[in-house]
Amino acid sequence: MDLMAVDSADAADVSAATVSLDLVQDWLSSLRAVCAESVLDHCLRQAGIVKDFLDRPVSRLTRDQLVRLYQEGARATGDEMMGLWSRPIRSGSLKYIVRAVRDAPAIDVALYRFTQFWNLLLDDYSLSLVQSGQTLGVMLVPRRERAAVNRFGHALMLKLTHGIVSWLVGREAPVQEVALAFGRPPFAADYSILFPAPMQFDARRSQILFRAELGAIRPERSQADARLFLERAPRDWIFTSYREHALRLKVRELLHADLGRTLEEVSGKLHMSPRTLIRRLGGEGLSFQGIKDELRRDLAIFYLARREVSLAEIAYALKFSSPATFHRAFRHWTGMTPGVYRAAQRELG
Repeated sequence: MDLMAVDSADAADVSAATVSLDLVQDWLSSLRAVCAESVLDHCLRQAGIVKDFLDRPVSRLTRDQLVRLYQEGARATGDEMMGLWSRPIRSGSLKYIVRAVRDAPAIDVALYRFTQFWNLLLDDYSLSLVQSGQTLGVMLVPRRERAAVNRFGHALMLKLTHGIVSWLVGREAPVQEVALAFGRPPFAADYSILFPAPMQFDARRSQILFRAELGAIRPERSQADARLFLERAPRDWIFTSYREHALRLKVRELLHADLGRTLEEVSGKLHMSPRTLIRRLGGEGLSFQGIKDELRRDLAIFYLARREVSLAEIAYALKFSSPATFHRAFRHWTGMTPGVYRAAQRELG
């Protein structure tokens, strides 16, 4: 069986991507603060997340798990931001935000309405429209000194901004820059899965910036479009598929098409020498082999959820020399064997 050819739409690079559990720890802490542990247990189970995995520092979450946890968490708490802000964001708020921006005459007006709506809801931060001759964006401004910074809350608000803009223009909107008002975390590389842009940490304010000309585009979205966007949220916007800014994602995409590609073949596809590719990846703290291993890890997690696929089939599809080699690699990546991981996931189902 050629796994790389099975359900290619579902196994697309973005769908197969995972993020570290560390990225969402602030979110899990917020959920624990606003709901009983039994409710959180239910949300995790419905999202297909094994609770015992939360204590493993190398655990990963798929896009499907993130989407379902968002949906279940919002439903269970009645808070569409699930405790990430000091005031609950009541159910239905996102629906009215979408209504407010859908019929705007241009994207810059839509973003202004977006900020004004949020400023009626948030106590600890306000959203400010950033508009100059070259840039258009949204900035989070604390309403008081030393306002707490929830890292996942800031990232999710900027990601929602990007998602709304992308939905309004009918394609994933390119981003000039994303700045976050907290220090660079150990899981910083995961942000390239969320945002199609260079990341700046330790910024004075968290903000997302687009090119100014995007502001003149007129949105054309129907009520049916809005219903679908809301029903699927955040599936259509939580991960990025835009690769113009992220060399890591370009390399990953080429390897996803053929895991057997060498450094020379990938660098040739990118119209650069192997030495240049190594140097540019190194400048971002990355390596070619590291990106390949990340992709193989994510695909392994994706396929282990498929009950009809044997471990041997997965091992050979991911270009391992033997199932034993795959076992060792997966244990190194996740702290458990593929069999243990699959058994724990099956208990949820």
